Amino acid sequence: MLLAIDVGNTNMVFGLYDGDKLRGSFRISTNSERTSDELGMLIAQYYHFHEISCAETTAVVIASVVPPVMYTLINAIRKYLYVQPVIAGRDADIGIENCYANPREVGADRLVNAVSAVRKYGKPLIIVDIGTTFDAIDENGAYQGGAIFPGLKVAMEALFLKASKLPRVDIERPENAIGKTTVQSMQSGAVRGYVGALTGIITDIQKELGGKARVVATGGMGRMMAEYCDLIDDVDPNLTLEGLRLIYENNREAFENRKLDMTSSVIEVTEEGTWQENK
Repeated sequence: MLLAIDVGNTNMVFGLYDGDKLRGSFRISTNSERTSDELGMLIAQYYHFHEISCAETTAVVIASVVPPVMYTLINAIRKYLYVQPVIAGRDADIGIENCYANPREVGADRLVNAVSAVRKYGKPLIIVDIGTTFDAIDENGAYQGGAIFPGLKVAMEALFLKASKLPRVDIERPENAIGKTTVQSMQSGAVRGYVGALTGIITDIQKELGGKARVVATGGMGRMMAEYCDLIDDVDPNLTLEGLRLIYENNREAFENRKLDMTSSVIEVTEEGTWQENK
């Protein structure tokens, strides 16, 4: 059984695969203050809920853009699942040509999404993670780069924090553009503003890709935004998890001999933010 983990700035998403079948998934907030035991017990509770033994996990693959949580996460996996996880892009090749000026600047999740989307939807592609990113895949399947834009939740939180009289509000689009209350006005501006940004950025990227790219949305609010943005062709909330499964399938040798026993080594984090074993 494979556990795929997408570590994002807001949430960590866990997906449990039995072969190519996703048995289930769950997400928790990304919090560097958690101990490895707290995180490990959350994972173990999910296994227990689905009546799956932690010992059935034979491999774990992680895509992360949050180095501060990796020490805790790796140790939680080692202690509770007895598996040494594989880090996509470090221990296993992601498997896509990266044309960024500095390839190391690209978040692993963006490349993992590209692997999954190309396999499922073909190319060229525009991948929109409703959280923050727009990614362009050319007709040859190469990752060309993209755009980064504050997501709805980030924008709404900024309004709440920076404007003393504005409350936190649910993210939904009122029927009318002209809000009659503060809450309606905030919701109208946030959702309609974001749809406008989606439309503008997608249109410009489409032109640079030759105007034929399929648009795939992912992220927790993908379906909602697809209702309001006609340029989105498909919604795939499990794009990253599926990409991690494909990386596992394509790099089987990197996952060999990763099972541990209770006397296994611990993990230390170096000053550079990388991880190394201390035996």
